Amino acid sequence: MDGVMTATLAAVSPVVSLTGVEKRFANGTLAVQDVNLAIERSDFVSLLGPSGCGKSTVLRMMAGLIEPTRGRVEMSAGRSGPGDIGFVFQEPTLMPWSNALKNVMLPLRLEGMNRGEAADRAAAALESVGLKGFEKSYPRALSGGMKMRVSIARALVTKPRLLLMDEPFAALDEITRHRLNNDLLTLWQEERFTAVFVTHSVFESVYLSRRIVVMAARPGRVVQDITVDAPYPRGEVFRTSADYAAHCREVSGSLHKAMGE
Repeated sequence: MDGVMTATLAAVSPVVSLTGVEKRFANGTLAVQDVNLAIERSDFVSLLGPSGCGKSTVLRMMAGLIEPTRGRVEMSAGRSGPGDIGFVFQEPTLMPWSNALKNVMLPLRLEGMNRGEAADRAAAALESVGLKGFEKSYPRALSGGMKMRVSIARALVTKPRLLLMDEPFAALDEITRHRLNNDLLTLWQEERFTAVFVTHSVFESVYLSRRIVVMAARPGRVVQDITVDAPYPRGEVFRTSADYAAHCREVSGSLHKAMGE
């Protein structure tokens, strides 16, 4: 059976679900096999696993950027159009010839929004990620963390139901990464979008997530779905707590087991 991506009308359905999903690339590589996963509304889920376990492939299938070879990827009914999903890549992928405001305006302009309204929405999005006053700055004048903030603002400016993030903070220093983790959680609590976050970091996944989906490689598959029941908001008190350490030990043990499979 060929892979399909469809929409379901069930109001209580997950925002996105994968059923029996497999992805085999043209070169014959079986990247993902028999993945079953449901992401509930307003949840924060991390996909955690070693390199080559198919985390990014799963994320791209959720986004509709690639299609599964077998199985189904289903989106719940809602606002239709590309603005329903926001995607943040590993690199900020900003247009170097445009300032921060115009970079964030881009998806709105592509949707046909007039320039004035798009500029107002983009300015508000930049303010929400802590970049008020940097609207006219070009990417070359921004730090790595600031570029990623612009990328997040661009992904959120359409007010998507689903935000997909592919290791967005991996290249940043630890201090900047911690700050962006905190800012991301604040945005998530305020906007109530559904977040799926790909990471290699046990510590980052535990800090951010309600659920951590641990994947094993060759071929990529889900081996454990772990709930992190710590309340929000989270901060340094949680990051240095015995509860956080216990969750990290559990997730780390699951990851090591997955790497041995």
